[in-house]
Amino acid sequence: MRTAVVVGAGLGGLAVAGALARSGWRVTLLERADRVRPEPTAVVLWPNGVRALRALGLGAGLDAIATPLPDGGVRRPDGQWLVQPRPTPADRMPVVVHREDLHDALIAGLGDRVELRTGVTVRTVRRVSGERPAVGDGRHTVEADLVVAADGTDSEIRRQLAPEAAVVSSGCAAWRAVIPWYRVPRLADERSVGGEVLGAGYRFVAASLGERGGAGGSSRGGVYWVATAAGAPRPEPPETQLALLKRWYAGWPAPIAELLDATDPIDLVQQEIRELRPLPRTYGFPAGPGGVVLLGDAAHAMPPHLGQGACLAFEDAATLAALLRESRLPDAVQSYDRLRRPRAATMVRQTRRMSAVLQTRGRLALRARDAALGTISPRLRNTAASAAAQWHPPA
Repeated sequence: MRTAVVVGAGLGGLAVAGALARSGWRVTLLERADRVRPEPTAVVLWPNGVRALRALGLGAGLDAIATPLPDGGVRRPDGQWLVQPRPTPADRMPVVVHREDLHDALIAGLGDRVELRTGVTVRTVRRVSGERPAVGDGRHTVEADLVVAADGTDSEIRRQLAPEAAVVSSGCAAWRAVIPWYRVPRLADERSVGGEVLGAGYRFVAASLGERGGAGGSSRGGVYWVATAAGAPRPEPPETQLALLKRWYAGWPAPIAELLDATDPIDLVQQEIRELRPLPRTYGFPAGPGGVVLLGDAAHAMPPHLGQGACLAFEDAATLAALLRESRLPDAVQSYDRLRRPRAATMVRQTRRMSAVLQTRGRLALRARDAALGTISPRLRNTAASAAAQWHPPA
């Protein structure tokens, strides 16, 4: 029986561990934290991410927890439309999923061939000619035919195998929260929850998780919102951070104030936005009869402005699983690198272009951006959506 070690039990790590186990591999899943638990927020999945999950055999579970996310347009802080809402073709419409629901579906897909070990911090990776790859925590070493580094932006495995890829700040921080339905305020127009509002270095996006009190959608329904602001993360406690958000977004269009007022500080999740510059020169490292591969944020951490982080991680997992079913292990490692590196580079490039638009500051620059946004933003979004929609798992 072939064996794999997956380092990191985030969304990508869980997805690839379950896929390998369902293909007959014996998998050891190592997680740094003492418990495997997701953020109490949500994630947007574009068609490529949905397609990847279906290729991984998780489509039925996804259908039960996902809510379509129609185009809500883009407004200025004064409420003026910069980009009017437009109909979205069904094959390009993203969905929004509560992370805890998605986490539960991925956990359910692990099966009994996955051994989960928590509280393990991987400090070393062994890649020696003629020997199977291995990872260690300073006390114990675990070797396998394949090592999958799904250990996130601060991946220790990537740092040792691809030191050229540096983690840098994207110059902004994000706050996320899900307001459960019983605390969501009654709004004059429920449709106003959708869409985004874009200011000078500030952005606010909201989406509904299912229908209020209705069947379907997330079992943990409510309203998911994300606020992005230029600058470093705030060191203050959540109560103070929430007060700052209310001050920063005061006067912005409804229902932003209502949603912030309905948010409890315990709901708030703050994140510094970081990325890899440059990307690793390779995503696959042959080692003896097997190899090591980079997956998810360990391979291509990027700003979240196009919502492609989780989608690309699921693409990685589906691609790797398909290649391992059809190819010898060393060949699969090389093919994985050949397929994933250009794909990731394309999506990172699109994301950075959108970042430049979103982070425009200065009065004259903002006027120019707002004047052109009706043309620029749809073009960038359509290009990114097309690039995302074109992906299919390898045959």
